Amino acid sequence: MVSERKKQELAEIKELIKKYPVIGLLDLFKMPSKQLQSIRKAIRNDALIKMCKKNVLLLALKNITGKENIQKLSEIDANEPTLIFTNLNPFKLFKILNKNKSFRYAKPGDIVTNDIMVSAGPTSMLAGPAIGEFQRAKIPAVVKEGKIHVREDTVVVKKNDVISDQLANILKKLDIQPVEIGINVLALWESGVIYGKEILGVKEETYIQNIKEAHINALNLSVNVVYPNKESIRILLLKAYQHAKSLGINAKILDKGVVEDLMNKASAEAQVLKTKLNI
Repeated sequence: MVSERKKQELAEIKELIKKYPVIGLLDLFKMPSKQLQSIRKAIRNDALIKMCKKNVLLLALKNITGKENIQKLSEIDANEPTLIFTNLNPFKLFKILNKNKSFRYAKPGDIVTNDIMVSAGPTSMLAGPAIGEFQRAKIPAVVKEGKIHVREDTVVVKKNDVISDQLANILKKLDIQPVEIGINVLALWESGVIYGKEILGVKEETYIQNIKEAHINALNLSVNVVYPNKESIRILLLKAYQHAKSLGINAKILDKGVVEDLMNKASAEAQVLKTKLNI
C-alpha cells in the first residue's frame, strides 16, 4: 500500500514537471553532501534540485502528460536519479553547473574521467626514498639541487582507468587534485527534445565553427547546382560574366572591347534584377 507521504511527494514532483519548461535528470551517486549543498545554494536563483525516492521519481516521469518524450528520461540508467527544474536554456544550465565543480585528491579505487598528467619541472619533494615512488609510478624523475624534478610531461593514468594506492599517494604529495566533484547531468529535456551530456558539453567555439562550416558548405552547394539566393547570386553572376567573356574571346566571335561592353550592360541589367528581387 502506497503511503500518504509518497502520494504527496508524487503529486509535488508532477506539479514541478508541469510547471517548468526545462527538466533534467541527474545522478548524485557518490556526491558528497557538503558539495551538493554548496552547489544547490549557488544555483538557487537559476534552478531547483528536487530529491525524492527513485521509484517515486520514475513513476512521476512515466505518468506525466502534456510533455512530449518526457517519459524517456525514466529510461536513462542512474544509480541515484534526481530531477532538476529550471527556466533557463538547457545549455546555459549545463554551463552553470559545470562552473560549480570542485576538485579533490584521488583515492585508491577512483575511476578518473580524464587523463591525468604530471607536468615536467621541479617538485617540492626532497631527494630521498621518494625517488623510488616516482620510478614505480613510471614517472621519469631526476634529482636537481636536492629536490626531485620530473624530466618530462607524463600521463600517469588514462581516462576510465582506476587509481592505485601508490598513484593516489604520489599525486597527493605532488598536490595534484584530479577528481572532479560536481553534479552529474545525464540529460536535459526541453520542448520534447532530450539533450544528452555529449551534446550539452560541446564547447561554444566548436559549435560556432560547425555553423561556419555549414554555411560555407551550403554556399558551395548552391553555387555548384546554380541555385540563386541572397548569398550565392553575386558569385553566380560573376561566374557567368567571366565564362561568357572567356567564351567570346577564345572563340573570336567578338573582340575583347565589344565583349567587355556587352558584359558591362549585362552586369547593369543584373544589378537592376537584384534590386527588383531585393537581394
